[in-house]
Amino acid sequence: MPAASDRITVDVGLGPGWRRVADAVAQTVPVSEIERIWLFAPVRQDEREWGTAVIARRVQEGRVRVYTGRYGVTVRGRERGQGPVAVEDVGETPDAVLPDVLRGVQERAGEAEPPVEIAPARWYGRDEDDESTPPG
Repeated sequence: MPAASDRITVDVGLGPGWRRVADAVAQTVPVSEIERIWLFAPVRQDEREWGTAVIARRVQEGRVRVYTGRYGVTVRGRERGQGPVAVEDVGETPDAVLPDVLRGVQERAGEAEPPVEIAPARWYGRDEDDESTPPG
């Protein structure tokens, strides 16, 4: 795992890697059902960058379905902008357990810092009350 000094600071949730994760999540989860999104600080080492997101989808009152979205992208060179993107359905949990789930993702990913929460509108360009799908 890259050192903490390799962490980059950009506008939280913006950039080509995050855009690719947001698009992949939108293919898996109806955007109107995404309630909360957390992002771990991207890590850059050499010509590669990695990022991890945690997405909560409301399934019923008091319960959410949790997904992780990850990207790896080449930031320099001939293959710039290319790399894997994956969305994984982690499971369903009561709202009260969500902080423990986030800590578990943080530990498994080897992240030193907790994730930053962003509004779904940040990724999908919609008002909080707008139930439309992402622009495409």
